[in-house]
Amino acid sequence: MSFIEATTKHQPHPSSTTWKHNGIPPKRGRRKPQRRFPPEVLSDREIAALIDACKDDTPAGLRNRALIAILYRAGLRITEALALRPIDLDPRNGAIRILHAKGGQSRTVGMDAVGFEILDRWLQARTSLPVGDDGPLFCLVNGKQMASCYVRVFLPRIAKKAGILRRVHAHGFRHTHAAELRGEGVDIGVISKQLGHRSIATTARYLDHIAPWDVVKAMRRREWST
Repeated sequence: MSFIEATTKHQPHPSSTTWKHNGIPPKRGRRKPQRRFPPEVLSDREIAALIDACKDDTPAGLRNRALIAILYRAGLRITEALALRPIDLDPRNGAIRILHAKGGQSRTVGMDAVGFEILDRWLQARTSLPVGDDGPLFCLVNGKQMASCYVRVFLPRIAKKAGILRRVHAHGFRHTHAAELRGEGVDIGVISKQLGHRSIATTARYLDHIAPWDVVKAMRRREWST
């Protein structure tokens, strides 16, 4: 036990002492709301720059390229991506099986051929690492499970290397995936299943939050009255 812990362990909180003397209960301050940043939708150029910033001649670089690709082209949550095993991949049918989705649900999502090509290069490099087919798909070079905190560190570093000034985080790829699907006119029911939402209403709110194109277009059509 540290000196600070030892000297403060049995000391009552000042507010509780005051309450005992004047009979007035202390006011409990309202918890400050957690700061939430606006959604970041990346451009095609920014995505390409991020992937290019990862080395393509080292296992770690190939792994990072594959992780970015699967977050971007499949729209997975970072926890879902890190829980994958090689057996969950079905490149022939362009499918990925998610067994550990949010809320304990499972689902199958799709990904394009180019995304699987990037993933395949990592799978080839992965065979040289001390990890088996039953181990995590995305692992460290020592074969151990990759943690989400590692991703939170390396993405801003890669973004800086790529010359991207705005925030780059794992969930931003999911935002970008959803925004692109909406821009391509994909049915909202399909988008909802891809993202793993429980209802289309949730997806509608999600899309309006990250890609409010209807609002933007309506405002752009307005003309000045002179």
